[in-house]
Amino acid sequence: MLKQKYCDFLVVILYEERYFGMMKKILLTFCLLLAALCSQAQTRKIQNRPYLDQRRFHYGFLLGFHLQDMELKNTGAIDESSGEQWYADVDTYSPGFSVGVLGEVRLNTYLALRTTPTLHFGQKTVRFHEQISGRDSSQNLKSIYISVPIDVKFTPPRFNNYRPYFLAGISPTVDLTVKKNRALLVKPFDCYVELGMGCDFYLPFFKLIPELKFCFGLADILQKKRNDLTDKSLLKYTSGLESASSKMIVLTLYFE
Repeated sequence: MLKQKYCDFLVVILYEERYFGMMKKILLTFCLLLAALCSQAQTRKIQNRPYLDQRRFHYGFLLGFHLQDMELKNTGAIDESSGEQWYADVDTYSPGFSVGVLGEVRLNTYLALRTTPTLHFGQKTVRFHEQISGRDSSQNLKSIYISVPIDVKFTPPRFNNYRPYFLAGISPTVDLTVKKNRALLVKPFDCYVELGMGCDFYLPFFKLIPELKFCFGLADILQKKRNDLTDKSLLKYTSGLESASSKMIVLTLYFE
């Protein structure tokens, strides 16, 4: 029992190091790119579209790239019928793309309320490992998410044609492609906490906004009651898990 708890603890530590290590690398790269672009704005220049930020309502569309991940918490339970002990993990980040629209309401000079209804197309690969025999298996979880984020955006004063910002909010999400009668079944509904940063680039004819956002699922999306299964031997995969939570890293370009 002590050995099992120690192994589970190591799995959690390795997962957190992998995820937050990836976050640090992406965030550092994004910040360096923004710093390089904004370093050219040290002297006053003629502003493009100088009155754009005085509008109360802003509209646009978005195209993005994202990485999906899922955190699985294993129980280490041994299946009573087969005597097998299965572990599951999502060991790679799966890329996908995003499309959506933008709507923003200016609250005051520095704050805005924003919503960005978005379709996320992607997938995750869950890998299973049987501890005793060493057998492996996998399941591909394809997903089409509809998310409706509601974010509060804090923006410092504009300098020349650049204006960085920070945001935080929540994002209710629905997965349209949940398939039953498979090794794992996830719930279609989730809600993410979002933290991000970006920069407004004022071009002569439109505003371009690159943004990096980290999304953390709040719900346990693992469906433990498997009444959908016609093959009861697949129940061993679900019984070996305690919970599952989703995460995403999203890089988006907004056009306004």
